[in-house]
This record gives sequence, C-alpha cells and structure tokens, in this order.
Amino acid sequence: MSGIAGWVDFVRDVSPELDVAHAMTTTLARRAPGTGTVWSFEHAVLAHRGQPAAAAGEPSPHAVVTFAGQIHNRAEIRARLGASGAGDRELVLRAYLEWGPDLAGHLRGTYAFAVWDVRRQELLLVRDQMGVKPLFFAPTPDGVIFGSEPKVILAHPGFRAVLDTDGLRDILSVARVPGHAIFRGMREVKPGHVVRVTRAGLDEQPYWRLAVRDHPDSLDRTIGTVREMLESIVAERLAGDALPCSLLSGGLDSSSLTALAVQEANRQGRGPLLSLAVSDRDPAHDSGAPGNDDHLYARMLADHVGTDHRELPLDTGRLLDPQLRASVLAAYDIPINKGDQYASLHLLFRTAREHSPAALSGELGDDVFGGYNWLRLPELVMTDTFPWVHEGRPRFAGNDVVFDPALLAGLDLAGYEYDCHRAALAEIAAGDHLDDKTEARFREVTYLAHTRHSRVLFDRLDRLGMASGLDVRIPFADPRLVDYTFNIPWAMKSFDGREKSLLRAAMKDLLPEPVANRVKLPYPNLRDRIYDQVLRERVVTLAGDPASAIGPLLSQRFLKDVREIGVKALEGGVSRAVLETVLQVDSWISTYGVELSLQ
Repeated sequence: MSGIAGWVDFVRDVSPELDVAHAMTTTLARRAPGTGTVWSFEHAVLAHRGQPAAAAGEPSPHAVVTFAGQIHNRAEIRARLGASGAGDRELVLRAYLEWGPDLAGHLRGTYAFAVWDVRRQELLLVRDQMGVKPLFFAPTPDGVIFGSEPKVILAHPGFRAVLDTDGLRDILSVARVPGHAIFRGMREVKPGHVVRVTRAGLDEQPYWRLAVRDHPDSLDRTIGTVREMLESIVAERLAGDALPCSLLSGGLDSSSLTALAVQEANRQGRGPLLSLAVSDRDPAHDSGAPGNDDHLYARMLADHVGTDHRELPLDTGRLLDPQLRASVLAAYDIPINKGDQYASLHLLFRTAREHSPAALSGELGDDVFGGYNWLRLPELVMTDTFPWVHEGRPRFAGNDVVFDPALLAGLDLAGYEYDCHRAALAEIAAGDHLDDKTEARFREVTYLAHTRHSRVLFDRLDRLGMASGLDVRIPFADPRLVDYTFNIPWAMKSFDGREKSLLRAAMKDLLPEPVANRVKLPYPNLRDRIYDQVLRERVVTLAGDPASAIGPLLSQRFLKDVREIGVKALEGGVSRAVLETVLQVDSWISTYGVELSLQ
C-alpha cells in the first residue's frame, strides 16, 4: 500500500518546494495510508507515501528511488546482487546502480517507480510489464511531473485540469489506448515501458512486449506447463505475513485460484483461507430477471476445498448512496460508466479488507485462456474493430439522444475506434508471421485483449482496491503466463470446443465437476428496476439545472424533451451506461474543477 510522486525542473531550483511535495503526497492518503518521505535536490523532488518498509534502505549519493508495488522475483534479484534482506525499494536502487537503465529487464512484479540519477541528472519512470500498477506523468517545458494517480499531478501548481476533444473521446468510447490519460497534457507510462527524462527531453521505450512466435509444446505438455506455472505463481502471491483472502465468483478462474491457494496454504500450514462472493440479488427489489447464481457455485467450491466463506448481497440503496459513488470517483479521478459494478466492487473490497490486507482476484483469466465470446466466436473475432466494442454496442445506446449532435459529429467515435484498432494491429503484425489468416486474427485479438481490454480490468482493481486499503493480487497477469499462453494456437486453446479448455483441463482434479464445466458468465450487474429509475430521475434533475457542469455537452432537443415530458424522455432509448456517464461526467467536472476546451 504505497504511492509515489515527484517532479523534475531542469531550470529552477526546486529543492525548497517541500510544501508542493506534501500537497502531492497528501492526495495519496487513501491509496497509501502512513507516513511520507521526500528526497529533495536542486532540480528534482521525489516523494513516497505508504508503508515505511517501501521507503527504507541505505541512501546513496548517486541515485534515489521512490517505489510502489511488489517485486515478485525478489529472491532471485537479492541473490544476484548479494543483497540479502533488502526491501523492494532498496533492491531497485541496487539494481539501478548495477545495471543502470537496463534494470527493468531484470525485474518481474507489479510495480511503478522513479529513479533520479544525481550524477547524470536524469529521471527514469518504470512501469511493470502488464501495467497492473499505474504511473502517470505530465511533460512540462522544463521537465516533468509524475505520480501514482492523476490527482497527484493535479495537486501540482504547474498543471491544470483541462478536458479536450481527445479526452472526451476516451471517456465516451470503449476503446482504451495505452498511454492516454483523459486530462490534456497528462499521459500514462505504457505497460512494460521506461520513460527517460533528460535535459534533451523525454524518450519512452519498451523493455518487455508480447511477440508472435511458434508454440513447440504438445497439448499434454501445454496443460502440464499451465498447471505448474499457476501453482508457482499462486504460491508467490501468498507470500507475506497475512494470508490473502480470495474473491470467489464461482467461475472457473476464481475457483481455480482459490483451490490452488488452499492447496498451497495447507502445504505451508496456514489457513483457513477466507473466500468472499457477491450475490446479484437484492431481495427487496428483484426485477424477476434470471440471475447468474454465481454465489451458489461459489458455495459449492468453498465447501469442496474448505474455505471460510462469506457473501455480500448487492443492495440497491447502498449502490446508489451518493457518498459511495463519490468515493468511486475519487478513487478513479475520471468518469466511469459502470456505476453499480464499481460500487459493488468497492463494497466487496472494503469487506475483504476487514479480514485481510490482500486478496486474490481471478481477473484476466478470460483474456489469457479465451473465455469471452469476443475472443472465440468467429462472428465477433473477425470484426474490423475491437471485438468487445462490437459486442457491447447495445450497452451504450443513447449517446445520440443525450449528447449534442454537433459535438458527437466532431468526436467521430466510430472513426476514432477504427483508427485505434488499426494502430493496435500495426504493433503486432501477426499476419506477417503466421500463414493461417484465421489463426493470425485470433492472435491479434488476444493481443488486443492484453494491451487494451486489460487496462479496464487493472484500473478498477487497483483504484478500488487501493481506495479500500486492499492489495488486490492478479495471478493470471503474471507476464510469464501471459507470454507462454499468448502463442498457443487457438485450436489448442479450445481443443474440446469450449471456452478456456486449457485451464479446465489443467485444474479438473481440484474442482467439483459442476464448477469446472459451468459456462462463463459476466460480473453481476444489479438486476433492479428501481436502480435504473433512480438514475433516470437524477439525470432529469441534472438536465433541468441550467447551471449543471455537463450542460454544454447535452443536446438541446434532449433538454427540451426533459422540460416537457420529464423522465419519459429517457425511457426505452437510453442505456444504463449512458445514464451513468452523464452523472459521472457532471460530478467529475464539478469536483475536479475541469475546464472544457472542446473546440
């Protein structure tokens, strides 16, 4: 539980500006409760907030490191550097002094850190291979500002919160672009990249990336390798004084990790493992629509492997609580369109934190093993855009009803998504390496899943977990597993004609048959008519306020209809996601003092 902040200015002496460093680290209070540490130099200030151990270590006259996250191959790096007992921050410092800017290629974990080289007067910003931990930066005329979250940079007097056309495209589109950060002038360090800042400027280069190559292993060996990798990764993620709990949905992914975690905990003589599940039913306001019964399968798995199991029902009143929704926005710093899902996750993480400082999540299992329909059904895979965008369009119906038509025409969201898709494909160029065009497209879509779709998953786990005081660990995001499975041919990934064939085969001996063979279902949305009705009423109230922050973005016809027929203007043609977006954008602009620059 830690965060970082800082800035470099190659012109001014910034060493006295400790009040700015304090303001920046104060924004990290929820992410990183604890004390702050500041290292101040003539042209650089680096800061850390959180666990004292992460900031500890002997100072060096040559370089200083501010670090957030975890090094997973800690034992290996300690042995190579002769640094027995060194904490992660000290280990990164020693690695930099040994390997210089090439240190990132030696590390594996979930981390974001900055290194200021006192001798060379240059800064390195480094993010983990998969981008599990966030790291933002904003170039300035004379240097750079950086931090673990956007709010850190917003606290610096040299940065203004401005939303331009590119930022609004990112908010209203489902296409996520690595490096984009919504606020004008702010960027995110790309996963697996190093940003080098010198007097000559900024340079961003990859130190790890997925690449197309042959998969030499047989089916049996592949299944065995997947099982061995998962056992090793889960054992690694159980490290620490406190045993992590498990976020158990009852699906194949979380059930597999829970079973492996129980097996490892028993081997270590630790336990019992706590498991937590969400129920998608609010008995008071049930719409009568079929539920997904995740909690029943979660109970079955819990009974089978022997966890201490708890359930959290989705409650409409709590999910609509303005304080909870404000807490979600404060965790994200940007608007989101899945208010009920993210609010329920926030509640789940808060509950988990009451029992353990860390939790295991099954996220990314679908991306790694092919669980989504858009990763396996040809009619979705073969589309000329991001397949999850194509599949999810009905969920975002109503943009054209609510938002100003001239604004939407200028944004050209369809063209933007198309361009982003083509740019992403150019990075991997699977067709240049594979003769089978169908296999090449499956490989492309898997690449898109890991480099674009996963951004949404990692962001919500990190932001909501940190805001709840919970370290959410994602075993399926281990770069060794991702790299190995990426090049497994699709015919082998789906060898029995089903989704996630390899994972099911690798885990079948540890799971009850109904759990192993159930069909993948999405994270539960709240199935409640009252929730949607309250959202409509709130949007109508907002649209009727001439001083609302989002007013300049809304359609005049929509505003007229709201005045004349009220909530009926939203019935039938406007999805929940669009309602959530309107409410979130308005609250975001007001809360963060965002300036609009949409010309």
